[in-house]
Amino acid sequence: MNKYQKLAGNTIIFAIGSFGAKILSFFLTRLYTGCLSAEEFGSGDLLYQAVNVLYPIVTFSMADAVIRFGMEKKNDMRSVFTVAMSATVMGLGFLALLSPLFNLTDIYSEYSFLLYIYCFFSCFRQIASNFVRAKGYVKLFALDGILAILTMVISNVIFLLVFDMGVTGYVLSFIVSDFLSFAGLCFVAGLHKYLDFKYFSKRLFKDMLKYSAPLIPTYVLWWITSSSDRWIVTSVCGKGINGVYSVANKIPTLLMMFTTVFFQAWQMSAIENRDDRGLAKFYSKIYGAYSSMLSIAAAGVILFVRPLTYLIVHGKQFCYTLVDFDPATNFLFSYHYTPVLVIAMVFQCLCQFLSSVYNVKKKSVNSMVTSFIAAAVNIILNFKLIPKYGAYGAAIATAAAYAACFAVRIVDVRRMIRFNAGHVRMLINTVLVSAMAAITIAEVSYAYLWLILIFILVTAFNFAAVLSTVKKVLVRRQDAPANSGMTKE
Repeated sequence: MNKYQKLAGNTIIFAIGSFGAKILSFFLTRLYTGCLSAEEFGSGDLLYQAVNVLYPIVTFSMADAVIRFGMEKKNDMRSVFTVAMSATVMGLGFLALLSPLFNLTDIYSEYSFLLYIYCFFSCFRQIASNFVRAKGYVKLFALDGILAILTMVISNVIFLLVFDMGVTGYVLSFIVSDFLSFAGLCFVAGLHKYLDFKYFSKRLFKDMLKYSAPLIPTYVLWWITSSSDRWIVTSVCGKGINGVYSVANKIPTLLMMFTTVFFQAWQMSAIENRDDRGLAKFYSKIYGAYSSMLSIAAAGVILFVRPLTYLIVHGKQFCYTLVDFDPATNFLFSYHYTPVLVIAMVFQCLCQFLSSVYNVKKKSVNSMVTSFIAAAVNIILNFKLIPKYGAYGAAIATAAAYAACFAVRIVDVRRMIRFNAGHVRMLINTVLVSAMAAITIAEVSYAYLWLILIFILVTAFNFAAVLSTVKKVLVRRQDAPANSGMTKE
C-alpha cells in the first residue's frame, strides 16, 4: 500500500465514523432553533466558545503533543500519556482556583459551575481521543465520534424537549457526551494501563511542553479570529443578532466536516512520511487536490445556501427575499451572512492544512506568529466594521483575517517544503466563489441561474487536479511503504 492509498484508506475510515455523526450534529441546529430563542442560542454559543478557548490553555495544548510525540517510535506511550494527563490535572486545578472569576461576567455568572464541569470533561476527552489516534486505533477513534454525537442527540432531546431546560440543558448535553466518550475510550482501549507515574519523564515533559506551549497562544489567537466577533456583535447589536449570526456559522461548518475528516488522516500521513525524499511532490499532489475539492465544495454550499438554511432552521415559512425578515429574531435571516463565512471557512481550512507542515517540522512558534497576524486583522476590522455594518462586518472581518493568515503561511511553509502552491488556480477560485457570494447577498436578477453557471465553471476548472490525485490512489505503485506500519483497528 503506497502513501496515497494509506492516506485514502484512513480518510475513508474517518469518514465512515465521522460523516454520519457530523451530519447529525449539523441538524441539531434545527432542534436548537426550535427550542431556544435567538438570545438563548446566542448565550449557549458563547459558553461553547468559552470552553473552546479554555481547554487548550488548561491542558497546555498537550492533546497536540500527544499526536506528535505519540507517533514517534522512540517514545514510550506510557510516558506520553502520563505526561499529558499530569499536565491536564495540573491545569484543571489552576482553573478551579480561578473559576470564581466567571461570576464577574453577566454572560457566565449563571453558568459558572456548568462551565467548569464542561471544560473538565472536554479536556480529558481530547487527551484520550488524540492518544487513541496516536496509537493507530483509527477505527476506535471513528466509532467514538459516532457514539459521542449520538449521546449528544439523546441528551439534547431529553434536556431540551422533555425537560425544557434551555441553556442549561444545552450545556449539559455536551457534558454528558464528553463524559461518556472519555469513559468509553478508557474502557475499550484500556487507557488506565498507560497511566503510570513510574513512567513520568521530566525530559519528555520538557520536550512536549516546548512543542505545545507556543500552541497555547496559537489556539487563543485562533479563537479570537473565529469567535471574538460573537462578543462584539453581542455588545454592539445584541444577543438576538448574535444568535442569528451563530446560526449563519453552522452552514460553513459543512466544509469543516469534510476537511476535518481528511485532516485527521493527513496529519498522520504527514508525520509518518516526514523523512520521505519525495515529500514536496507528495504535498503538491495532495494540496492541489485538497484546495480544488475545497473550492468545489464551497461553490456548492453557496449554491444551496438558502435551502440548507431552511433545513436546519425551525421556521414556519421561508422566502427568497428579505421581506418581513427581522435579523434580530428570525433565524431564517442567517443565510444572508453565510456566503462570506463560507469564504472565510475556505481560508481557514487551507490554513489548517498548512499547519501540518509546522507540525511535521515542530515549528509551533511559526504557527503562533501567523495566528497572531490573523487575530490582529480580525480585531481591528471587527471594531471598524461591526458598528457600521453589524454582523455583515463581522463576517467580512473573519474572511479577511483567515485570508491574511493563509497568505503569510503559504509563503512561510514553502520555505520548509517546496511544494507547488498553485497560486493562479487559487486566485481564480477565490474570484469565482466570491462572485457567487456577492450574487447571493445582492439577490441580483436571475441569481440562481448565475450561481449554477459559476458552480459548473468552478467544478470544470478544478476537476483535473482532483482526478490526478484520485488516480494516484486507484493505481497501485511501487512506492516504499509508510514508516510506521499498518493501521490498527
